[in-house]
Amino acid sequence: MSELKVSIRYATSLLDTAIEKNITESVHQDIELIYSSLEASRDLQLMLANPIIKPHVKLAVLEEIFKDKINSESLNFLKFLVEKGRENLLESIAKKFLELRDEYFGIVNIKIISAIELDENQVSQLKNKFEKILQKKVRLNFTIDNSVLGGFVAEVNDTVFDASLKHQLDILKKQFLTNGVSLN
Repeated sequence: MSELKVSIRYATSLLDTAIEKNITESVHQDIELIYSSLEASRDLQLMLANPIIKPHVKLAVLEEIFKDKINSESLNFLKFLVEKGRENLLESIAKKFLELRDEYFGIVNIKIISAIELDENQVSQLKNKFEKILQKKVRLNFTIDNSVLGGFVAEVNDTVFDASLKHQLDILKKQFLTNGVSLN
């Protein structure tokens, strides 16, 4: 079975259990911590993927890292993954869990790229505008990029909303060129 199918299966199982036990928010926070820890530590990723390291050693490492930071249900899930030999897919499973959880609660993640940091009013306006357009709750993730010049670029799944000054200038330049106007 492909890595994606396995990841979806385990992530769905964890989400179903969390919903059933009414601990979705707690498990969500735990999985975010686990996912960010895996993204931040190449050594942890390599250790989990290494077939030479015994499962009980991998489990001991995971317990040492997370035992006081996550709830017992999430820790039991980690144990279950190690028992099933799926610890090498933990990052993929965690990522898929976060996606499925957001989908379940109707949350859309939007990456906003702007030239400067936006103030609270601008953030609020953007959030309201995208919630109205998408008819879903939105979570905005901000990145600063000076090449944008002004305005912003928003990435929603496979869709890009480019309201940047750079984009507007590019459009203007193309219009001048297609109408035979020289820019020199």
